[in-house]
Amino acid sequence: MAETDRTLERMRQDARDELAALIDLRCRLGEDPWEFLPDLPSVDEQVVATIREELIHSEDWRGLRARAYHPTARDGDVEKFEFQLLRQISLEHPDLSGAVWSMLGRVPTSW
Repeated sequence: MAETDRTLERMRQDARDELAALIDLRCRLGEDPWEFLPDLPSVDEQVVATIREELIHSEDWRGLRARAYHPTARDGDVEKFEFQLLRQISLEHPDLSGAVWSMLGRVPTSW
């Protein structure tokens, strides 16, 4: 098994644990699982979100994000930045491509 496969499996297990903890917390708070479960990300979407968060704090992406989200940025700069970022994740982790492409249609401008 390649190193990236092991790393991806580790990230997936961490995402499962994180989602299980979130589900447990929301149930303990009295929320109805039938109401909130459909809104939760899949395990792979959670992994993509984690990788995305790590990347936007990296040296390579920090400046690009600042320019895209700056108040004087042009319309569409945020969407272009998010597309490029998610595309990079898909290229680096082909097994996550399905999750990346499903998330592209839901890129919020408030990330």
